[in-house]
Amino acid sequence: MRIRPVGTNALLLDCDGPDQVEAWRAELWRRRAAGELTAVEIVPAARTVLLDGVPDQARAATLVAGWTPRPADAAAPVDEVEVPVGYDGADLPAVAGHWGVDVPEVVARLTGTEFRVAFCGFAPGFAYLTGLPAEWAVPRLPTPRPRVPAGSVALAGPYAGIYPGASPGGWLLVGRTDLTLFDVRADPPARLTPGTRVRLAAG
Repeated sequence: MRIRPVGTNALLLDCDGPDQVEAWRAELWRRRAAGELTAVEIVPAARTVLLDGVPDQARAATLVAGWTPRPADAAAPVDEVEVPVGYDGADLPAVAGHWGVDVPEVVARLTGTEFRVAFCGFAPGFAYLTGLPAEWAVPRLPTPRPRVPAGSVALAGPYAGIYPGASPGGWLLVGRTDLTLFDVRADPPARLTPGTRVRLAAG
């Protein structure tokens, strides 16, 4: 892991991969809750963690450099959410073709996987879910759909995701859920936050 300054009040942690990102995300959230770290935002991404709003950049860098996070699998989950999914997506046959299995096996693999929210992006409440083996990665559509319905459950690269609202999108659609994933009146507004464990249950 490498620590780099960003501007005058932020740090960027360059990590080796998603497991290290999650380990540092959990460690930094824990340290902040315990009062050992001051940061306005701690934002994980695919291979980085941003600490924004640190009052003393040099001191924060020294503190972080002296900490050793627990492995991602040993960190306590923030929450666990079961998402009921109707597996009737238009791209299920395409996913089955990429995986070399039939459609029922695709559904069995997805329902049997424990996913974890790695980070959020693209749209408010859109969570990038990790947990699929690297060999199950699938390509995006060559041309994105102009409108993907809210609640669509989809795959792209090594990630699964659920569209919280209708939007354009190029991910492969495998199903749909009626669960509300983003509500500005809720606290927090996003139902799926980094660290959350997720089950894409058939229902």
